[in-house]
Formats: sequence, structure tokens, C-alpha cells
Amino acid sequence: MADVTTPLEGDLGWMLGVVFRAYAKAAEHALRDLPGGPRGYQVLTAAVGSPPRNQGAIAEDLGIDRTILTYLIDDLEKRDLVVRRPDPADRRSRLIVATETGRASREAHRAALEHVEAHVLASLEPEAAETLRGLLQRVACSAQERDPMSDLCEAVKKIDG
Repeated sequence: MADVTTPLEGDLGWMLGVVFRAYAKAAEHALRDLPGGPRGYQVLTAAVGSPPRNQGAIAEDLGIDRTILTYLIDDLEKRDLVVRRPDPADRRSRLIVATETGRASREAHRAALEHVEAHVLASLEPEAAETLRGLLQRVACSAQERDPMSDLCEAVKKIDG
């Protein structure tokens, strides 16, 4: 088959869209048994972080509407993946904390997402995949600094740290 080129090949939006759609489709499948799918996974990941954070902080970090987040946390709580605990610093606030079941679920789903990431990045050598991750993180944090929803880069460091 002949190589066919298209003006879109060098278009950043097209490239990001293709990679995002491939990742999103595979991630949705990998997380299909988790309430909320990928969003539920992000909330569960936030709930695993330390120190625990309240719903408002999680909503801001993840860019999720607070009302939608409430329903998502309700669903995660029904499955015994997270609990709401009173915030000692503010009695009106509830901290979202992962249960042991939630921590185990997060680890299992993290492993599934690692397979998704490996699939999406399969055309790259391992070193190139790591370089791409580092470059994307730098671009994402730079974009976040210019147009912040909140300090998502710090939120990611807290979760991964």
C-alpha cells in the first residue's frame, strides 16, 4: 500500500485527538467495572493521596463539577471504595478517604491502565515513551500555569508522591 500523506499529519490538535481517543477508549474498557469509569478512577486516586482532601479540593483538582462529583463519590461509597470523614479543620467539610477495598481496587486498576498506556505507546521504544511522558508533563504543567483551573501539577505530585 502506498504512503498517503494528509495535511493533518503535522497538526498538533489532530495528533493529540487521535492519541487521546485511543487512550480514552481503551481506558474506558479497562475501568468498565469501576463506578464512573476513568473519572471514578481519578477520584479514587485522589482519595488514596495523603493528606486526605475534601470534595471541593478534589473537584477543583480534577475539573469536575461539584454536583457531579457528589454523585460519583456516592457511587464509590456504595461499593465501599471510599468513605466521607468529617474534616477536623472544618466541621462543614468532609474528607474523601479510600478504604482498604478502594486502595486494592486502585492498584488493580492502575495495573490495567499501565497495559493501556503500553498499548497506546507500543510504537515507541521504552526510552522514547519515557521521554514523551516527560515532555507531555512539562507541556501540561506549562499550559496549566498559563490557564489554571487549579494547581493540577501540584495535585499530581501529591497523589504520586
